[in-house]
Amino acid sequence: MILLMGPAGAGKSLQGHKLADEHGFAYISTGEIFRLFLTGHRRAEMLEGKLMSDQETIDMIDKVLDIIDTTGEFILDGFPRTTSQVEWLMQQVENGRFGKPTVVHMDVSEKETRERLAKRGRPDDTEEAITERYRLYASKTQPILQQFRDGGVTVLDVNADGAPTEVYLNIVNALGIPEKF
Repeated sequence: MILLMGPAGAGKSLQGHKLADEHGFAYISTGEIFRLFLTGHRRAEMLEGKLMSDQETIDMIDKVLDIIDTTGEFILDGFPRTTSQVEWLMQQVENGRFGKPTVVHMDVSEKETRERLAKRGRPDDTEEAITERYRLYASKTQPILQQFRDGGVTVLDVNADGAPTEVYLNIVNALGIPEKF
């Protein structure tokens, strides 16, 4: 299991899809799942940049993990994002549901993040939403990288400020898997 972590705009989706396509990995994006299935008030909150509750997120991921083959390598993008989600995930590892993850932390500057999101043009990429997502990332997600390290999980810090091909090479080199184009 490869966990892609980084702020919105780090390129997790782009790189996750590329890794999945070129190496045959399953790819699961919490953002894509939520955009597909959330409606009403919950969807409006997500579009404002707010995170879904831990239990909502865990329940959704749990359902998706039930329908994919978790015996092979797979990529999770956007999960876990909080201490509670890490605890749930590591409990699943301890229970033998799947192997210990490797975390790819896509390290990207806030300036680069803002520029990328401005170009992306999704309806939930307003200035206010971008600011809120980056604030939540700094306050909730970054601290769990240390939680993973403390739990014996490999965390690979990858420079994600460059062009997509350069970032991809950084990721596959850090993971020690062959590059494919």
